Amino acid sequence: MAEQNYRPQRTAAERASRVRFRRAMALLLITLLLPGSAQLVAGNRRVGRIAIWTVIGLAVTAGLVFVISLLWHGLIFRLGTTPWLLGLFRIALIAGAIAWAALFIDAWRLGRPLELDLKQRRIVVAINGALAFSVAATLIFGAHLVGVHKGMVEAIFAGAEAAEAHNGRFNVLLAGADSDGGKTRWGLRPDSLTVASIDAVTGRTVLIGLPRNMQNFTFDDGSPMDEEFPRGFDCDGCYLNGVSTWAGEHKELYKGEKDPGMAATVDAVEGITDLQISYYAIVDLNGFEEIVDAIGGVTLKVRQPIPVGLPSDSFYTHIQPGTKKLDGWETLWYARARHDSDDYSRMARQKCVLNAILQQTSPADVVRHYQDVAKATGSTITTSVPPSEIERFSALALKAKSQKISTLSLVPPLVNTADPDMSDIHAEVRKAVKKATPKKEEAFNQQSASPGTGDDGETKAPTQKTEGKPDKGGPVTGGSLGSRNKGYQANETDDLASAC
Repeated sequence: MAEQNYRPQRTAAERASRVRFRRAMALLLITLLLPGSAQLVAGNRRVGRIAIWTVIGLAVTAGLVFVISLLWHGLIFRLGTTPWLLGLFRIALIAGAIAWAALFIDAWRLGRPLELDLKQRRIVVAINGALAFSVAATLIFGAHLVGVHKGMVEAIFAGAEAAEAHNGRFNVLLAGADSDGGKTRWGLRPDSLTVASIDAVTGRTVLIGLPRNMQNFTFDDGSPMDEEFPRGFDCDGCYLNGVSTWAGEHKELYKGEKDPGMAATVDAVEGITDLQISYYAIVDLNGFEEIVDAIGGVTLKVRQPIPVGLPSDSFYTHIQPGTKKLDGWETLWYARARHDSDDYSRMARQKCVLNAILQQTSPADVVRHYQDVAKATGSTITTSVPPSEIERFSALALKAKSQKISTLSLVPPLVNTADPDMSDIHAEVRKAVKKATPKKEEAFNQQSASPGTGDDGETKAPTQKTEGKPDKGGPVTGGSLGSRNKGYQANETDDLASAC
C-alpha cells in the first residue's frame, strides 16, 4: 500500500523551472489584459507607466464618448464623418498595434525564455506569437476599416457648403442614373428622379416623383436653362431625362459647374416642383445592385410577375408574385422593368423599393456588412451633401423610419406629361408638402407614433385619387398597364408602406 501511494519528489531544479514557466505565462496574460503591466512589475517601469496611463486615458475617453452619445446622438455621426479625425484614429490604431505587439515581445523577454526547458520555451513562444499576432491583426484590420470609411466619406460627401432648410424642409433630389456598367446599356443620365422633401425637425418625408418623359416644362426662374428655354423645354424630342445630356453638350451655359448636366437637372426639378433643392444624390444602376447586395437584400411584396430583362436577353425570366427577399440584381429589375408595364407603374415600384430599404436596413446590418457597403457606396454614389451634414441627415433618417412616408407623383391622370400645367403642378406639390408638415403641437405625437398607424393606433388605408374603385385584392404596385388603382397606388398615398 505504501508503494502505491509513493510519488517521486520533484527536484529543486524542476520546481524552479515550473515557477519560471508560470511567471512567463503570467507576464503574457497581464500584458493581454492591461498592456504595460508586465513592464511595470518586472521591467522598465517608465515604459509600463506610459502604456498603462495611455490605456486608462483611452478607456476614460471612450466611456465619456459613450455617455455623451446617449444624450447627444449626433456625436457618433460627427466623429465618424470628420475626415481628419478618422485619419488620426487610423494612425492611432496602427501605432497601437505596433506598440502592443512590442509589449508582448518584451514580456516574453522578461519571462527569461532561455532559462526554461525546451518544451516550456516552445509553449511560451507559441502563445506569445499567437497573442501578439491576434491583437496586432485586430487593430490593423480596424485601421483598414477606418481607412475604408474615410475613403467613402471623402468620395461621396464632396459638397463644400451646407444648405439651410427652405420653409422648414430639406428637399433632396434622388436620381437613378441610366447606366449599369455596360451590362445592358451605356451612358449616364438621371433617368429616375424623386424629390425627398424632409421636415427639418420631425423628419416627416414626402416623395415627389417626376416622370422621365415629361415635356414642355419650365425651368427655375433666372437659371441658364430658363434663359435658353423661356417657354419651356420645347425642343424636338426633349424630355426631362434628356436635360442632363443637353446641358452636357452646352457646358458654356454652366461655366464653373463641376457637373453641368446635374446642375441643369436641378434647375428643371426646381422649375417643375417650385421647391428649392437643398442637395442631390445620384447612384447608377450597377451601384444600386451592389448596395442592395451589401445590405443583404430587401423583402418586397411582388403583386404580379415582374420581367427580368427583355425577351431578347439570354437571362430573361420573371420574379414571381409573393412576398420575397430579393437580391441586388432582382431588386434592380423590380425597380427598373418596363416590359409589359409602363413608366408610371415603374415609378410606383421604385418608391416601394425606397421604402423597403429605409424600413428594413438597420445600423446592425450596415455594421455587419460594412466593408461591402462602403465599397459599393463609395464608388457608385455622388452627392452634394457635405460631411458636416451627415449628422443631421442621419438623425432625420432615424426619425423618418418611425413615421409614414407620403408620396405624390406627377403622372397621368393628374398631370399631362406632354403639356403640363405648371401652376397646377405647383399647387399639388404645395398641398402634398403641407400635408407632410406637422403642426408644432402635433410634432411630438407624430414622432412617437408607430409606423403605419394613425394617432389612435389603427392602421389607416392610403388616401388615393383614383379612377374607379380599387381592386378588392388591394393596391397593385407592379405589373401591368392600366388605371391608377391597378398599377400606380404607390405614386400617390399618405402611407407608402400600406400601398406597397
